[in-house]
Amino acid sequence: MSVTDPIADMLTRIKNAGLVQHSQVAMPTSKIRQALAQILKDEGFIEDYEVLPGKVTSTLLVRLKYTRERRPRPIITGSRRISKPGRRVYCQKQNIPNVRSGLGVSILTTCKGVMTGQQARRRSVGGEIICYVW
Repeated sequence: MSVTDPIADMLTRIKNAGLVQHSQVAMPTSKIRQALAQILKDEGFIEDYEVLPGKVTSTLLVRLKYTRERRPRPIITGSRRISKPGRRVYCQKQNIPNVRSGLGVSILTTCKGVMTGQQARRRSVGGEIICYVW
């Protein structure tokens, strides 16, 4: 099956798996998906991820993280794809947005790699806004 927007597909798979309380979700891997998974892990939105080698394509396995309540809820409550294949959205270093007053993260791809908005502000670089996660 061909996917025109693999990043939106990844975010949707994670959101849907969280809604039905799956412990993990699998998807085809790519460098951008691995970079997004690493940022989500570093920011505390997912437990962990690993790349499983395969004969044709490798698989990215993401372990989800939930709250410790009577009825567990996923840590990722929402996400929004900003820059899409049909409409790219860029921002300068002084215009990097805050997400949900600092409760979420904006993820950017810059000339120095994929990073959060906060990291991009510290390094003083702008770039393409991939998505928001909260």
